[in-house]
Amino acid sequence: MIDGIINVYKPAGFTSFDVVAKLRGILRQKKIGHTGTLDPMAEGVLLVCLGKATKLVDLLTEGDKTYHAVMKLGIETDTEDITGVITNKVEDGFLAGISEDMVKTAISSFVGSYHQIPPMYSAIKKDGKKLYEYARQGIEIERLSRPVTIYDISNVTHGKDEYGFDVKCSKGTYIRSLCRDIGRELSCYATLTSLTRLCVHGFCSEDAMRLEEIEARVKDGTLMERILPVDALLIDYPAFQIAKNGKKYLQNGNKLSPSLFESMQEIYEGRIRVYDAGCFVALYDYDKKEQIYRPFKMFLS
Repeated sequence: MIDGIINVYKPAGFTSFDVVAKLRGILRQKKIGHTGTLDPMAEGVLLVCLGKATKLVDLLTEGDKTYHAVMKLGIETDTEDITGVITNKVEDGFLAGISEDMVKTAISSFVGSYHQIPPMYSAIKKDGKKLYEYARQGIEIERLSRPVTIYDISNVTHGKDEYGFDVKCSKGTYIRSLCRDIGRELSCYATLTSLTRLCVHGFCSEDAMRLEEIEARVKDGTLMERILPVDALLIDYPAFQIAKNGKKYLQNGNKLSPSLFESMQEIYEGRIRVYDAGCFVALYDYDKKEQIYRPFKMFLS
Protein backbone atom coordinates (compact mmCIF):
# COMPACT_ATOMS: atom_id res chain seq x y z
CA MET A 1 0.00 0.00 0.00
CA ILE A 2 1.23 3.50 -0.87
CA ASP A 3 1.29 6.11 1.92
CA GLY A 4 1.52 9.71 0.78
CA ILE A 5 -0.06 12.55 -1.16
CA ILE A 6 -0.45 12.93 -4.90
CA ASN A 7 -1.17 16.13 -6.82
CA VAL A 8 -3.80 15.12 -9.38
CA TYR A 9 -5.17 17.25 -12.22
CA LYS A 10 -8.91 16.65 -12.18
CA PRO A 11 -10.38 16.92 -15.66
CA ALA A 12 -13.64 18.75 -16.36
CA GLY A 13 -16.60 16.38 -16.49
CA PHE A 14 -15.30 14.19 -13.66
CA THR A 15 -16.51 14.38 -10.08
CA SER A 16 -13.88 14.30 -7.34
CA PHE A 17 -15.26 10.87 -6.42
CA ASP A 18 -14.73 9.73 -10.03
CA VAL A 19 -11.04 10.59 -9.70
CA VAL A 20 -10.74 8.60 -6.48
CA ALA A 21 -12.54 5.63 -8.06
CA LYS A 22 -10.17 5.72 -11.05
CA LEU A 23 -7.13 5.88 -8.76
CA ARG A 24 -8.36 2.90 -6.74
CA GLY A 25 -8.30 0.89 -9.95
CA ILE A 26 -4.96 2.24 -11.17
CA LEU A 27 -3.15 1.89 -7.82
CA ARG A 28 -5.04 -1.22 -6.70
CA GLN A 29 -5.63 0.07 -3.21
CA LYS A 30 -8.81 1.09 -1.42
CA LYS A 31 -7.55 3.55 1.18
CA ILE A 32 -7.72 6.78 -0.85
CA GLY A 33 -9.39 10.10 -0.08
CA HIS A 34 -9.53 13.49 -1.78
CA THR A 35 -9.31 16.96 -0.28
CA GLY A 36 -11.37 19.98 -1.25
CA THR A 37 -14.15 18.82 -3.60
CA LEU A 38 -14.26 20.30 -7.10
CA ASP A 39 -17.54 20.59 -9.03
CA PRO A 40 -17.83 18.30 -12.08
CA MET A 41 -17.51 21.26 -14.48
CA ALA A 42 -14.32 22.45 -12.75
CA GLU A 43 -10.78 21.22 -13.38
CA GLY A 44 -7.37 21.58 -11.79
CA VAL A 45 -5.53 20.67 -8.60
CA LEU A 46 -7.05 17.91 -6.49
CA LEU A 47 -4.80 16.73 -3.67
CA VAL A 48 -5.38 13.01 -3.07
CA CYS A 49 -4.31 11.22 0.10
CA LEU A 50 -3.14 7.62 0.01
CA GLY A 51 -2.92 5.10 2.85
CA LYS A 52 -1.96 6.67 6.18
CA ALA A 53 -2.21 10.13 4.63
CA THR A 54 -6.03 9.78 4.49
CA LYS A 55 -5.98 10.86 8.14
CA LEU A 56 -5.04 14.30 6.83
CA VAL A 57 -8.09 14.77 4.59
CA ASP A 58 -9.98 16.97 7.06
CA LEU A 59 -6.87 19.11 7.66
CA LEU A 60 -6.11 19.60 3.97
CA THR A 61 -9.58 20.88 3.12
CA GLU A 62 -8.63 23.95 5.14
CA GLY A 63 -6.43 26.71 3.82
CA ASP A 64 -6.40 29.21 0.98
CA LYS A 65 -6.95 28.30 -2.67
CA THR A 66 -6.36 30.06 -5.99
CA TYR A 67 -8.64 29.71 -9.01
CA HIS A 68 -9.03 31.01 -12.54
CA ALA A 69 -12.69 31.79 -13.18
CA VAL A 70 -14.60 32.90 -16.25
CA MET A 71 -18.04 34.44 -15.83
CA LYS A 72 -20.69 35.43 -18.34
CA LEU A 73 -22.68 38.60 -17.81
CA GLY A 74 -26.38 38.91 -18.49
CA ILE A 75 -27.76 35.67 -17.04
CA GLU A 76 -28.18 33.92 -13.71
CA THR A 77 -28.90 30.20 -13.27
CA ASP A 78 -30.25 27.97 -10.52
CA THR A 79 -26.84 26.28 -10.09
CA GLU A 80 -24.99 29.62 -10.42
CA ASP A 81 -22.92 28.13 -13.27
CA ILE A 82 -23.48 27.55 -16.98
CA THR A 83 -24.74 23.98 -16.43
CA GLY A 84 -27.93 25.22 -14.76
CA VAL A 85 -31.32 26.48 -15.89
CA ILE A 86 -31.50 30.23 -16.55
CA THR A 87 -33.52 31.94 -13.82
CA ASN A 88 -32.79 35.60 -14.60
CA LYS A 89 -31.79 37.35 -17.80
CA VAL A 90 -31.27 40.97 -18.85
CA GLU A 91 -33.08 42.48 -21.83
CA ASP A 92 -31.32 42.61 -25.20
CA GLY A 93 -28.97 45.58 -25.40
CA PHE A 94 -28.78 46.06 -21.64
CA LEU A 95 -25.11 45.00 -21.45
CA ALA A 96 -24.14 47.78 -23.86
CA GLY A 97 -24.42 50.16 -20.91
CA ILE A 98 -21.98 48.12 -18.80
CA SER A 99 -18.44 49.27 -19.50
CA GLU A 100 -15.28 47.26 -18.96
CA ASP A 101 -14.18 49.71 -16.27
CA MET A 102 -17.49 49.26 -14.45
CA VAL A 103 -17.04 45.47 -14.42
CA LYS A 104 -13.43 45.67 -13.24
CA THR A 105 -14.44 48.06 -10.46
CA ALA A 106 -17.21 45.70 -9.37
CA ILE A 107 -14.86 42.71 -9.41
CA SER A 108 -12.23 44.55 -7.36
CA SER A 109 -14.82 45.67 -4.81
CA PHE A 110 -15.06 42.10 -3.51
CA VAL A 111 -11.43 41.97 -2.40
CA GLY A 112 -11.51 41.70 1.38
CA SER A 113 -13.97 39.98 3.70
CA TYR A 114 -17.68 39.78 2.99
CA HIS A 115 -20.69 37.64 3.90
CA GLN A 116 -21.57 35.20 1.12
CA ILE A 117 -24.79 33.23 0.76
CA PRO A 118 -23.84 29.72 -0.45
CA PRO A 119 -25.60 28.24 -3.49
CA MET A 120 -28.55 25.85 -3.23
CA TYR A 121 -26.63 23.38 -5.37
CA SER A 122 -23.98 22.63 -2.74
CA ALA A 123 -23.12 19.85 -0.30
CA ILE A 124 -23.86 21.97 2.76
CA LYS A 125 -26.24 20.08 5.03
CA LYS A 126 -29.56 21.25 6.45
CA ASP A 127 -31.32 18.89 8.89
CA GLY A 128 -29.04 16.05 7.81
CA LYS A 129 -29.78 16.51 4.11
CA LYS A 130 -27.54 18.14 1.49
CA LEU A 131 -28.80 21.37 -0.05
CA TYR A 132 -28.51 20.04 -3.60
CA GLU A 133 -30.92 17.23 -2.65
CA TYR A 134 -33.52 19.85 -1.71
CA ALA A 135 -32.73 21.79 -4.89
CA ARG A 136 -33.32 18.75 -7.09
CA GLN A 137 -36.78 18.45 -5.50
CA GLY A 138 -37.49 22.08 -6.33
CA ILE A 139 -37.30 23.12 -2.67
CA GLU A 140 -35.62 26.43 -1.85
CA ILE A 141 -34.00 26.51 1.60
CA GLU A 142 -33.11 29.76 3.34
CA ARG A 143 -29.32 29.90 3.71
CA LEU A 144 -27.47 32.01 6.21
CA SER A 145 -24.62 34.09 4.85
CA ARG A 146 -21.11 33.02 5.87
CA PRO A 147 -17.95 35.13 6.20
CA VAL A 148 -15.41 34.51 3.44
CA THR A 149 -12.27 36.37 2.43
CA ILE A 150 -11.14 37.27 -1.07
CA TYR A 151 -7.43 37.94 -0.65
CA ASP A 152 -6.69 39.00 -4.21
CA ILE A 153 -8.21 39.24 -7.68
CA SER A 154 -5.84 39.68 -10.61
CA ASN A 155 -5.30 39.07 -14.34
CA VAL A 156 -8.75 40.30 -15.33
CA THR A 157 -9.44 39.64 -19.02
CA HIS A 158 -12.40 40.63 -21.20
CA GLY A 159 -13.96 39.09 -24.28
CA LYS A 160 -17.49 39.95 -25.48
CA ASP A 161 -19.78 39.49 -22.46
CA GLU A 162 -17.33 37.27 -20.55
CA TYR A 163 -14.67 38.18 -18.00
CA GLY A 164 -11.88 35.99 -16.67
CA PHE A 165 -9.88 36.55 -13.50
CA ASP A 166 -7.61 34.81 -10.97
CA VAL A 167 -8.88 34.79 -7.40
CA LYS A 168 -7.16 33.79 -4.16
CA CYS A 169 -9.70 33.06 -1.44
CA SER A 170 -10.32 31.47 1.93
CA LYS A 171 -11.78 28.07 2.70
CA GLY A 172 -15.54 27.90 2.14
CA THR A 173 -15.65 30.48 -0.67
CA TYR A 174 -17.91 29.55 -3.60
CA ILE A 175 -16.59 31.07 -6.82
CA ARG A 176 -20.01 30.48 -8.40
CA SER A 177 -21.55 32.65 -5.71
CA LEU A 178 -18.83 35.27 -6.10
CA CYS A 179 -19.72 35.58 -9.79
CA ARG A 180 -23.41 35.79 -8.87
CA ASP A 181 -22.65 38.59 -6.41
CA ILE A 182 -20.53 40.50 -8.94
CA GLY A 183 -23.40 40.31 -11.41
CA ARG A 184 -25.87 41.60 -8.85
CA GLU A 185 -23.50 44.42 -7.92
CA LEU A 186 -23.66 45.44 -11.59
CA SER A 187 -27.45 44.86 -11.74
CA CYS A 188 -26.93 42.71 -14.83
CA TYR A 189 -26.60 39.15 -13.45
CA ALA A 190 -23.64 36.83 -14.01
CA THR A 191 -22.90 33.12 -13.99
CA LEU A 192 -19.72 31.03 -13.87
CA THR A 193 -18.80 29.41 -17.20
CA SER A 194 -15.49 27.73 -16.33
CA LEU A 195 -13.33 27.18 -13.27
CA THR A 196 -9.77 25.94 -12.81
CA ARG A 197 -8.17 25.42 -9.42
CA LEU A 198 -4.65 26.74 -9.91
CA CYS A 199 -3.13 26.21 -6.49
CA VAL A 200 -3.83 24.75 -3.05
CA HIS A 201 -1.41 24.42 -0.11
CA GLY A 202 1.40 25.62 -2.39
CA PHE A 203 0.84 22.86 -4.98
CA CYS A 204 -0.01 24.14 -8.42
CA SER A 205 -1.75 22.92 -11.56
CA GLU A 206 1.41 22.92 -13.69
CA ASP A 207 2.87 20.24 -11.40
CA ALA A 208 -0.29 18.14 -11.18
CA MET A 209 -0.45 14.74 -12.90
CA ARG A 210 -3.32 13.67 -15.10
CA LEU A 211 -4.77 10.19 -14.64
CA GLU A 212 -3.13 8.93 -17.84
CA GLU A 213 0.32 9.95 -16.57
CA ILE A 214 -0.29 8.28 -13.21
CA GLU A 215 -1.30 5.08 -14.97
CA ALA A 216 1.79 5.23 -17.20
CA ARG A 217 4.07 5.78 -14.19
CA VAL A 218 2.55 2.78 -12.40
CA LYS A 219 3.41 0.66 -15.43
CA ASP A 220 7.00 1.90 -15.76
CA GLY A 221 7.66 1.95 -11.99
CA THR A 222 8.31 5.69 -11.64
CA LEU A 223 5.19 6.76 -9.71
CA MET A 224 6.91 6.88 -6.32
CA GLU A 225 9.09 9.72 -7.64
CA ARG A 226 5.95 11.88 -7.62
CA ILE A 227 4.40 10.75 -4.34
CA LEU A 228 4.74 13.32 -1.56
CA PRO A 229 5.47 12.02 1.94
CA VAL A 230 2.64 12.12 4.49
CA ASP A 231 4.13 15.16 6.26
CA ALA A 232 4.83 17.15 3.08
CA LEU A 233 1.90 19.51 3.65
CA LEU A 234 2.48 19.96 7.37
CA ILE A 235 5.61 22.10 7.28
CA ASP A 236 3.79 24.98 9.01
CA TYR A 237 3.96 22.91 12.20
CA PRO A 238 7.40 22.78 13.88
CA ALA A 239 9.08 19.36 14.02
CA PHE A 240 10.50 17.70 17.14
CA GLN A 241 12.34 14.42 17.65
CA ILE A 242 11.22 12.14 20.47
CA ALA A 243 13.93 11.24 23.01
CA LYS A 244 14.82 7.64 23.78
CA ASN A 245 12.94 7.70 27.10
CA GLY A 246 9.79 8.93 25.32
CA LYS A 247 9.56 6.32 22.56
CA LYS A 248 7.32 3.95 24.51
CA TYR A 249 4.87 6.73 25.39
CA LEU A 250 4.76 7.86 21.75
CA GLN A 251 4.22 4.35 20.39
CA ASN A 252 1.27 3.92 22.77
CA GLY A 253 -0.25 7.26 21.77
CA ASN A 254 0.16 8.69 25.27
CA LYS A 255 0.47 12.32 26.33
CA LEU A 256 4.03 13.66 26.12
CA SER A 257 5.77 16.08 28.43
CA PRO A 258 8.16 18.64 26.84
CA SER A 259 11.10 16.88 28.55
CA LEU A 260 10.54 13.82 26.34
CA PHE A 261 11.76 15.66 23.21
CA GLU A 262 15.42 15.82 22.23
CA SER A 263 15.69 19.37 20.95
CA MET A 264 12.85 21.29 22.59
CA GLN A 265 14.77 24.15 24.20
CA GLU A 266 11.58 26.09 24.90
CA ILE A 267 7.93 25.00 24.89
CA TYR A 268 6.03 25.55 21.66
CA GLU A 269 2.40 26.29 22.55
CA GLY A 270 0.68 24.89 19.48
CA ARG A 271 0.52 21.90 17.15
CA ILE A 272 3.77 20.06 16.44
CA ARG A 273 5.03 17.26 14.22
CA VAL A 274 6.60 14.40 16.15
CA TYR A 275 9.35 12.18 14.69
CA ASP A 276 10.94 8.95 15.86
CA ALA A 277 14.40 8.22 14.41
CA GLY A 278 13.66 10.65 11.59
CA CYS A 279 10.30 9.11 10.69
CA PHE A 280 7.11 11.15 10.96
CA VAL A 281 4.85 9.54 13.56
CA ALA A 282 2.22 11.97 14.85
CA LEU A 283 0.72 15.40 15.30
CA TYR A 284 0.43 16.61 18.89
CA ASP A 285 -1.32 19.66 20.40
CA TYR A 286 -0.07 21.53 23.45
CA ASP A 287 -2.37 21.67 26.48
CA LYS A 288 -1.41 24.91 28.20
CA LYS A 289 -3.37 24.11 31.35
CA GLU A 290 -1.61 20.78 31.93
CA GLN A 291 1.63 21.91 30.23
CA ILE A 292 1.72 18.71 28.23
CA TYR A 293 1.27 17.59 24.61
CA ARG A 294 -1.82 15.57 23.68
CA PRO A 295 -2.06 13.33 20.56
CA PHE A 296 -4.07 14.86 17.72
CA LYS A 297 -3.42 12.35 14.92
CA MET A 298 -1.23 9.25 14.96
CA PHE A 299 0.47 7.87 11.84
CA LEU A 300 2.04 4.72 13.25
CA SER A 301 2.56 1.74 10.95
